[in-house]
Amino acid sequence: MTRFSERGAVARPLLIGIAVVVLIAVAFGLWLVLGPGPMDFAGGKRVSLASTSGAGPTGVPAELASASLIERGQYLTRAADCLACHTKEGGEPFAGGRPFVLPFGTMYSTNITPDKKTGIGDYSDAEFLRAVHNGIARDGTRLYPAMPYASYTYMTDADALAIKAYLFSLQPVDSPRPTNTLSFPFNQRWLMGMWSAFFNPDKRFEQNTERSAEWNRGAYLAEAMAHCGECHTPRNLAFSLDNRRKFAGEKQAGWMAYNISTDKETGIGDWKPEELAHYIGSGHAAGHGTADGPMGEAVEYSLRYLTPGDLSALTAYVISVPPVKAKDQPPVKNSPAPDDHNMGVEAAIDPRGKEIYEGACVSCHGWSGLSPVLDYANLTGARAVNDPTATNVVQIMLSGTTRDSAHGSLYMPDFGSAYSDTEVAAVANYITARFGSSPSNLTAANVADLRKENAK
Repeated sequence: MTRFSERGAVARPLLIGIAVVVLIAVAFGLWLVLGPGPMDFAGGKRVSLASTSGAGPTGVPAELASASLIERGQYLTRAADCLACHTKEGGEPFAGGRPFVLPFGTMYSTNITPDKKTGIGDYSDAEFLRAVHNGIARDGTRLYPAMPYASYTYMTDADALAIKAYLFSLQPVDSPRPTNTLSFPFNQRWLMGMWSAFFNPDKRFEQNTERSAEWNRGAYLAEAMAHCGECHTPRNLAFSLDNRRKFAGEKQAGWMAYNISTDKETGIGDWKPEELAHYIGSGHAAGHGTADGPMGEAVEYSLRYLTPGDLSALTAYVISVPPVKAKDQPPVKNSPAPDDHNMGVEAAIDPRGKEIYEGACVSCHGWSGLSPVLDYANLTGARAVNDPTATNVVQIMLSGTTRDSAHGSLYMPDFGSAYSDTEVAAVANYITARFGSSPSNLTAANVADLRKENAK
């Protein structure tokens, strides 16, 4: 009896110690994944829109107040950037099928035209709201958060239904979605129900009474509509947004979405508000570079259609986000490279990079990084050429760009099929060494991986 009592006396502290360690580990894990909401950084008192008087931050801007429901829906559909994700290269608008290459497989966007067989033509208003706010399809299937319903959940019912009205005014397109090729356990859609329980607040936008009307409008545009954080905010271990590092930058679909917090070295802290507004609306800011890849698409299909007032509001909100230093990103070099192309780059750089740049690139981009042709082609001051991963430099070389801008057509050839992975790596290393503050050291294998991640 005494021996059992002695063992119990020894075991109890040990068990208590283990329990304490487990509780601390669980608490730390919850702290990691259950972070603040996207607008919590602003503090202040927030109230429901129903309890506020006067014009609220939702809906369309004043210029469109008397427009038809479909016209308002078109504006909001553009603000929510639906077209970019729901249109595959060369496909019909909104007919889906765009691939998203992830580390655990490929998923495809859905058809959101009013086709009754392959699209959303049979969706009722309630079913559409459930998909937008909760990520649940008409048949009860859980949607993956590549559909940013954890951001769209802040959208008002009226705005979501205006979007539905616009989508239902389009021509139906019979376009079945290709089958996803996700590995286990990511192919288990039921797990998204658990994910949503933790990371989808399922609540509509609340107005911050201690911030201006412009700030609240910008917050609604950035969070409920344009879902800026879905690309620019890093994700935690549970693949939800880590708002402790809000807007600090993240890699998305094979491209870098750079830091847009107000950090002066690695973010936009040294941008003037008018420069940021111009960049958002046109995809270019003098001395800061030009938007390409997914951000270029966001400008092309969405942001350039915002009214000047909405661009100003969106800018006011973004520049209110506290500074967060991006990891592994140096300050941007703003001074041009020497005009003499025999200067400015270490001899260790693969000479093939310079040879190809001279033959294919210099006529548009110049030796100094200041384009002799078009401001949009300037390399000086661009974050992409100052990124030591050279991710976006490689991707724009591989895919090129063709889009309309606020100042005419913007075109860069697709060099992906013209040059090998080794040659692309050499050019990227040369460009970052000559025009950036921290040269890259890419290999052919790195370029091959980026090709896979940017599948169309």
